Amino acid sequence: MSSATSRTPSDGPGSLDPAVAGRLKRNADGLVAAVAQQYDTGEVLMLGWMDDEALHRTLTTGRCTYWSRSRGEYWVKGDTSGHFQWVKSVALDCDGDTVLVKVDQVGAACHTGDRTCFDAGLLASGD
Repeated sequence: MSSATSRTPSDGPGSLDPAVAGRLKRNADGLVAAVAQQYDTGEVLMLGWMDDEALHRTLTTGRCTYWSRSRGEYWVKGDTSGHFQWVKSVALDCDGDTVLVKVDQVGAACHTGDRTCFDAGLLASGD
């Protein structure tokens, strides 16, 4: 059974702590970027999107919940793939428009089956 619930992001009263919600700077769709990073190695795994409800679920369940812009529903990382993200910490950036979720990633983070979504190769190097 999926943990996804079809709805429009932030289309009702959320359960996110009002003090946290007040610090968020959402885009026009009511979303903030969520960068997932392996907690012990610093490896950047993926970027997803969260609204207030997805962030609340992430903070309270210990598993990353994202808003799928293409499907218009919530999804919990690992429910379908078995590649779970166990939350270790969540931090808000200085602008309030991005959260950094440090996780213990089990298996691939990318939908392509790669460890990270950034395995496709460098566009340029600093050399």
